[in-house]
Amino acid sequence: MAITSDIVESYRRPRTVLRRHLSGSGQEARALAVLMGACLLMFVAQLPKLARDAHFEPEAPLDARMGAALMAMLFVAPLLAYGLAAVSHLVARLFGGRGDHLGARMALFWSLLAISPMMLFQGLVSGLVGPGPALTLTGVGVFVVFGVIWANALIEAEQG
Repeated sequence: MAITSDIVESYRRPRTVLRRHLSGSGQEARALAVLMGACLLMFVAQLPKLARDAHFEPEAPLDARMGAALMAMLFVAPLLAYGLAAVSHLVARLFGGRGDHLGARMALFWSLLAISPMMLFQGLVSGLVGPGPALTLTGVGVFVVFGVIWANALIEAEQG
């Protein structure tokens, strides 16, 4: 199934999508590819805000801001994501989870990729509208949807 179809289906049936991704071969490579795709899209989502900030605060040029964001999203964020996935797996173990670390990683990584369309929209709101109620509402929406998808995916992964 196409990745875009899986993203859309994740909003309705996150457990089914994660189960399908965990059943394939090359799971560790797939998990890393999903994480890097999500991080790349999160970087792209930041570009409108970076351009807006560079316009209103010219002391830091756009290319410097983009370089810092790229470094953060493609080198630092994956390390943090692996750490968060490990912690979530250990917490799930305390509550009776029977899954493995790969399932916990894939649950988090897929959830990040699944919300990427919403993050792209949030980036547009951030760059075009700027700070205010619209950006706050969009951010809360992204956070809530991410939480719901990740919780369902983690429950599926920990049923192992």
